Amino acid sequence: MKESGRKQGALSPCAACKLLRRRCAHDCVFAPYFPADQPQKFAIVHRVFGASNVNKMLQELPEPQRSDAVSSMVYEANARVRDPVYGCVGAISSLQQQVDVLQNQLALAQAEVVHMRLQTHQFPSTSSSAIDAAGNDNSRGCDSHSRRSYFPLNEVDQTDVEDSLWS
Repeated sequence: MKESGRKQGALSPCAACKLLRRRCAHDCVFAPYFPADQPQKFAIVHRVFGASNVNKMLQELPEPQRSDAVSSMVYEANARVRDPVYGCVGAISSLQQQVDVLQNQLALAQAEVVHMRLQTHQFPSTSSSAIDAAGNDNSRGCDSHSRRSYFPLNEVDQTDVEDSLWS
């Protein structure tokens, strides 16, 4: 049975104490949040924030808020490793740009659907009498140029949309 990342009976140091090569005390502030079986979690937080800063932050917070703080630190540390300058802000900005591009594509597609519906109601398809003497199909009441899409929907490189910082 495990308690706070430690085995009952023998004390197993938490990931933080293991990495810092120190004895893990029974009141270790890191133990509940950095269990021994998740060493990378503390390693990345330590690399970005430093153990003493993490220790200070955790001790300044009330007990119920510490778990959320650790989750935030791990998230930010992972983002900082991927993008050292912008971190989470860079990830959010990238995702917001993708949302904007996709919203524009959706608006163009919806406008094209409305345009096509209007054309269908305005120029309903008629019988074979719409073929003139030269054999040209005039059933739409407009030339072949107007049947092409007015709104190009491939303005975005799909790799931009698929390459997320979180994949």
